[in-house]
Amino acid sequence: MRDKKPHIHIYDENGNQLCCTPQEGKIYKDAGAENLLEESCCATTDKAYNIQKKPTDKKNVHSADDGHNHDSGGAEDDHGHSHDNTDKSTLQLFLPAIISFVLLIVGLALDHLLKPAWFEGWIRIALYSLAYIPVGLPVIKEAVQSIRFNDFFSEFFLMSIATIGAFAIGEYPEGVAVMLFYAVGEIFQTLAVQRAKMNIASLLDQRPDEVTILEGNVPKTIKAESAVIGQIIQLKPGEKLALDGELVSDSASFNTAALTGESKPDTKKKGEVVLAGMINVNSVSLVQINTAYNDSKLSKILELVQNATAQKAKTELFIRKFAKVYTPIVVFLAIAICLLPYFFVQDYEFRTWLYRALIFLVISCPCALVISIPLGYFGGIGAGSRNGILFKGSNFLDTLAEIKNVVMDKTGTMTEGVFKVQKLFIEPGFDEKEILKYLNVIESKSTHPIATAVHEYAGEIDHAVSMENVEEISGHGLKATINGKEFLAGNFKLMDKFTIPYTVDHQSVADTLIATAYDGKFAGYLTISDKIKEDAKTTVEALKKLGVKATMLSGDKTAVVEEVAKQIGITDYFGDMLPEDKVNKVKDLKARNESVAFVGDGVNDAPVVALSDVGIAMGGLGSDATIETADVVIQDDKPSKIAMAINIGKQTKKIVWQNIFLAFGVKAIVLVLGAGGLATMWEAVFADVGVALLAILNAVRIQKMKF
Repeated sequence: MRDKKPHIHIYDENGNQLCCTPQEGKIYKDAGAENLLEESCCATTDKAYNIQKKPTDKKNVHSADDGHNHDSGGAEDDHGHSHDNTDKSTLQLFLPAIISFVLLIVGLALDHLLKPAWFEGWIRIALYSLAYIPVGLPVIKEAVQSIRFNDFFSEFFLMSIATIGAFAIGEYPEGVAVMLFYAVGEIFQTLAVQRAKMNIASLLDQRPDEVTILEGNVPKTIKAESAVIGQIIQLKPGEKLALDGELVSDSASFNTAALTGESKPDTKKKGEVVLAGMINVNSVSLVQINTAYNDSKLSKILELVQNATAQKAKTELFIRKFAKVYTPIVVFLAIAICLLPYFFVQDYEFRTWLYRALIFLVISCPCALVISIPLGYFGGIGAGSRNGILFKGSNFLDTLAEIKNVVMDKTGTMTEGVFKVQKLFIEPGFDEKEILKYLNVIESKSTHPIATAVHEYAGEIDHAVSMENVEEISGHGLKATINGKEFLAGNFKLMDKFTIPYTVDHQSVADTLIATAYDGKFAGYLTISDKIKEDAKTTVEALKKLGVKATMLSGDKTAVVEEVAKQIGITDYFGDMLPEDKVNKVKDLKARNESVAFVGDGVNDAPVVALSDVGIAMGGLGSDATIETADVVIQDDKPSKIAMAINIGKQTKKIVWQNIFLAFGVKAIVLVLGAGGLATMWEAVFADVGVALLAILNAVRIQKMKF
């Protein structure tokens, strides 16, 4: 991770800066999850809401050019109030509420059961005051703190006014009960956020701080960030790799769950790349470092996870904006409920209407919305990261939920991208071994994956073969002189170019063909095909169930694309496509006002990715560019994760809107009842804390869902 990251503000679609609410700031600080919010708030907001950075946490330090004043003599030190409760046990978190609850029960028992003559006057007030202090004092302090920074209409202010007002009119038990249940609700919210934080940031502790390197075959333990490229790491069984590198040992098995969500061991051979976060399974292995500590794939993934929470969905942005307008309106309505009846009601009693206004204030707190909705999106991001799917922001969860078309590349997306020779056809009159030997030699001058397939099929390259005048003809193949005779290897366009006669109907063959010619005569051909991924067919079926139409675009010849499409169940497919052709196809879909997600490698298909509503990169571990260009990164090569990502988006959005309707519905009903004098503080508590808890419990469901 970078030691310093720039300070980022979050803006709504109208360009208005949005920051966390006071309650949001406190809840997330209490949960030790302030990193989920801090990038969306300005420095003054950080101070007001006590989002204090620990000096040791380098990754959260603002850069010097932020333009914000963080002098030690400022307000950040003045308030002297910290909510860093991350080391507290659940019992410690609940202890103030437990004390308050016991004292409240004692008071209610004395009021309604025992009814002693001495329990009145200042004694009664003192008991209920003692019950109020453990839960009420922290809230009042937060209210004062928010007012100091010009936020007069915070949830803390509402609850403070409502409960102090209840004391003022002699409703001591109700005043204590409201604040008690509010405090308990806040603790449950803190615990829920802690859970979300753990799910989202489970990757943040994936890298070990130390590594064992070999110096003159002598093991030496050093700080991982001190290791340099070229050094050899000794990795014991069960140890986790701290830096990207190349396997020096003959072979080794690694658990890649931290990177891909896949627990099945992945066997690597000598020379293959191994990545930070992989766990060595079996024997002691040696890895040569090839990437700096801060530039590893895991570092990029960790940064992506951390930054994802800063990209807010439109729903989340709206709720934050709405809460800032809604709360002061409700405060003024409460004042109106208290005072206006004086001019219209014949037997106006200030105490009665004040009580109704206080009830109205309690009900109006937008806790259920400002906490449960971000929590729902955090849960969606966390659910994705657990399954090897990285969302760059909650906004992409919303977009995926509405996707109507998934346009996908063929090679590397629905197929393995690993070519294998299927059949060899040699014309009569030619020596099969000789032609294959020459083909193997000439293909050694190419870096194309097809060349690798030939080498795997033909075996060792015979370097004794004399080859001259080697030439690669773009889009056609290779030409060379072997034993004084011309040898050609490539597609059938190459045969046509050199007027080599042949009788093969190559257009009807669904495989990729490599044609050969020797001494001006057609010598034969190889068929090469790409293996379809195991879950490709189930992916298409899953997309259909989600109501999403799948389209395949490829630069391969149409016959090859058609064969793959038929096998996996795609009816819309197009082959022989150039990059500009893919762009036009996506434009056609968007012209119908249909949302499009494009799945590809994130590099070659950059124009299409940019044009689509959501760009999804397959095999994010294989390319730095995929992490940079795509909106969603699937860390392994499983196409089934495409449907899973869409499903996570749909479930997240469903839960978010369930919470919105729940909160507004219950609050609207109880607000009307409260204004009409038909609801007490107890109903108000349910409409506030009760609904908030229900919404939060609903939001955390996504963290337990199996997709």
